[in-house]
Amino acid sequence: MIAHLRGKLLSKHPNQAIVEAGGVGYDVTISVSAFSELPAPGSEVAFFIHTHVREDVIALYGFLRTAEKQLFEKLITVSGIGPKLAITILSGMAANDLAAAIRGNDLARLTRIPGIGKKTAERMVLELRDKLPAQDTESSTATPATTPMQEDVLSALTNLGYQRPAAEKAVAAVTAKGTSTDSFEELFRQALAALTR
Repeated sequence: MIAHLRGKLLSKHPNQAIVEAGGVGYDVTISVSAFSELPAPGSEVAFFIHTHVREDVIALYGFLRTAEKQLFEKLITVSGIGPKLAITILSGMAANDLAAAIRGNDLARLTRIPGIGKKTAERMVLELRDKLPAQDTESSTATPATTPMQEDVLSALTNLGYQRPAAEKAVAAVTAKGTSTDSFEELFRQALAALTR
């Protein structure tokens, strides 16, 4: 079974990505939200893969985050929801919002997704409400965007052996102070000082 795929993105469409790995082009079904996050063709991409096998077809479903793959795999356990509908559901609502709607029994929100009627929404809530994690910390604690200079400082600090989360915290703390950090050296020095305190 294919569980992860990394390679060159040959082409992308709202529901499909073709990824070349080891000289083979893999046809991966993706959600619209994953499509919108993909880089330009020719770039390297990596997908967490769910391999779906039926007697007449082997299909690959690709996700940029493990949380989305796990949610997809839970959705296809619901009676009446196959992989194609599960991808449509993930295209219609962000994974975090979908999980919150299922946990909160928000049928009105769920039935706004194309292809989801009241009965399917009720089954989703009934069968998945207690199986979903409390909250997806992966995307709720999104890393704030860093400038190229901050990225260079983070790289230098991690090369010195500091853990990236600690380095990010130090850079953020220095930046938040609003002191003059126009140069790499100044920001690096202050962040290093914050780490060694």
